[in-house]
Formats: sequence, structure tokens, C-alpha cells
Amino acid sequence: MIQKEDESGCAFFASLRRARCSRSMRSLAAGLVKGLCVALTAVAFFPHQVAAADKAVQISSPASPLSAHQTPAPGLTSGAPPDGDVSSHPKRANFGQEPKSRDAGKVADWVVDSGDNSGMPFLILDKVDAKVFVFDAVGTLRGAAPALLGRGKGDDAVPGVGDRKMSEIRPKDRTTPAGRFVALLGVNHNGTDVLWVDYDGAVALHRVVTHNPKERRLERLATSTPLDNRISYGCINVPAKFYDDVVKPLFTGTYGVVYILPETRSCSETFRAYYDVDVRRGTGATAKLDEATEAGLQRQDKKVGGKKARP
Repeated sequence: MIQKEDESGCAFFASLRRARCSRSMRSLAAGLVKGLCVALTAVAFFPHQVAAADKAVQISSPASPLSAHQTPAPGLTSGAPPDGDVSSHPKRANFGQEPKSRDAGKVADWVVDSGDNSGMPFLILDKVDAKVFVFDAVGTLRGAAPALLGRGKGDDAVPGVGDRKMSEIRPKDRTTPAGRFVALLGVNHNGTDVLWVDYDGAVALHRVVTHNPKERRLERLATSTPLDNRISYGCINVPAKFYDDVVKPLFTGTYGVVYILPETRSCSETFRAYYDVDVRRGTGATAKLDEATEAGLQRQDKKVGGKKARP
């Protein structure tokens, strides 16, 4: 390759000397100079382009899962297939040996396969089973625990309930709303750290509240049945050790996504981009946050402290 480039250069300069007296030939020579420079630059740069492309593929397709203390590089999403990509081997969440309901498994698989969590850690609350599952950004389960939920049955929050006094919230209005929420750590009205799920609705996930012994919240968490786990005003109560050892470390310094499974409607009605990975493969269309979510993040960033969460 180098020898051919030298020969081409010599031939060119010889032609240039023969054409000195001609204005038109001088113009031709100038064009040839530019062409030769472009060719030489392309030859030198092409291998580097290939190497850079190979490196980019390696970065966006990590060979091993991220640890609990690692976060994906900015701009990368986790597991979102390109448009039109259909595979008979969809990506799935890794629950290990942890028992789960059918809906919890299906939603977790959809999140991982579609990249709906946008490369962030995520949490699934199964309201029917009163159980929380916490995953890292690539869909590996980091922990699971029982949870206490809102006393009222239903998947929607009563408008304005987040601004009411606790004494004004009727039992039937104490619901834990279903849906997809972008969450982050903050503090409540007394400075205690919580994971804010829906700040405007005063819904947070936090350590179990035990200031009212008559509610027997610790005892309710310890039973094997979910039937006695409906006691809160709408917030999600989890064991203190689970919050400190699993939830808080994984959500520190990053946003996360909380998926609260419905109890009165289907998952497809609750999560607008949901699909069953056993039926079809998604296109990753929800891998990036939509405009409404981005706006919600900006609002929540400004007011993640000071509000009284519904205990």
C-alpha cells in the first residue's frame, strides 16, 4: 500500500511540472492534490474507524452484570433491542430461586427485554402478594421482602390525597396506586430518608413505621400471608434492614423506576408499553424517558424533601 502511494505521488508531481505553463493544467493539478490528500487520509483513518466501532459494540454489550455499586455509562440503555429486531430468545430478569407470582415475573421480563428501566435500577411491588422485588440495572435480583400497603383496595390515587392531613384520609382512600414511577431518594417532613415514588401523591417506600403499637406493623410483616398487610395510608413499608441493606445502596446517586402491579386491572392496561415476552419481542421504544417523565423528574428534583409521606 505504501509503495503504491509513493508511485502515485511521483507520477502526479511529474505531471504537474509538465503542465506549469498552462492555466487549465494548474487547475487540474490543484484538484489532483486534493484528491490525493483525501485518499491518503481515508487509507490512514479507515482502520481506526473499524477499531472504534468494535470498541463501541463491546461497551454497549457488557459481558457481565453490573454490581450494586456500578451504574451504566451516561447515554447507554440496558437491553433495548433495535427497531424491528425480533428474537426467539428474549432477555429475562434473573430472580434466582426467589418465589414470584406470574405477573411479577412477566413484568420483570418485559422491563429487561425492552429496556423500559432506561439503564436504571428498578423495583417491582406485587400488591396482591404484598411483596417487593429490587433489581439492579441489568435485571438481576438484589433482594425481596414482604411489604405493607395502603389499606384501601384500588389502583388509583384519589385526587388531592397527597395534600390532605392524615386524619382526613378515609380508609377507602388510602390506596397504593399502580403504575410506573421514576423514583429517587429524598427526605420526608421530619428529615428521615425515604424513596420517593410519587412526591405529589405523598407515596414513598420507607422503613416500617412502628409508632402506633395497635397497628402491629412488625407482626404483619412477619406473617406468611399477605392478607393482613393492608394497613398503611398508601406508602410502602418494608423491613428496616431490607431498606438499609438493599434499597438505599442501590438507589443512592441515581434515579430508579418503581413498577407497582395492579390489583383491579391488567398489566397491559396499567403499563402502556407492556408486552408478554413469550408472545412477541418488543422494539425498545420505551427505552428512553418520554417527555412527561422528564418533566416529572425535573419537578420532583426540586421538591424531594420536606413533605409528609403517607405512613
